[in-house]
Amino acid sequence: MAAGSRARSARWGLLGSLGLAFRAASAPGAPSISQRLSAIPRLFRAVGRGDYRHASPGQLLGMIAALLYVVSPVDVIPEAVFGLFGIVDDAMVATWLARSVVEHTDAFLAWEGAVAGSRGPQDAPHSHETVQSRVVR
Repeated sequence: MAAGSRARSARWGLLGSLGLAFRAASAPGAPSISQRLSAIPRLFRAVGRGDYRHASPGQLLGMIAALLYVVSPVDVIPEAVFGLFGIVDDAMVATWLARSVVEHTDAFLAWEGAVAGSRGPQDAPHSHETVQSRVVR
C-alpha cells in the first residue's frame, strides 16, 4: 500500500511540475514559445563561449540527451513490453526537459536583455539616436 501511495504522489508531483513549467511559459509578459525556442541556439553558443555562466555544458548536454531519449524510436520497446510503465519514464523525462527549457530560457533571456541594455544605444541594433554625454570627475 505504501508503494502505491508513493507512486501516486510521484505522479502528482510530476504533473504539478509540468503544470508549473507550462504556467511559467504562458504567464503574461513571459517570453513566447517561439522566443524561447529561438533563444536555445544563442544559449548554447553563449555557454560554449563562456559568456553565460548560469547554465553548465553538462546541463545543456542533459537537455539534448533527454530530447533524444524522448524522440528515439528505440524507446518504443519499453512501451511495448511494460505498457503504462514504459510511458511513465517518457513523461518524467519530458517533464524534466520542459521545466529545464523554461527555467534556462527565462534566465538566459533576462541575462541577454540585461547585457543588451548595458551596452547602450550605440551598440543596440537599429539604433539611430545620438545622445550627448560628458564625463564627470
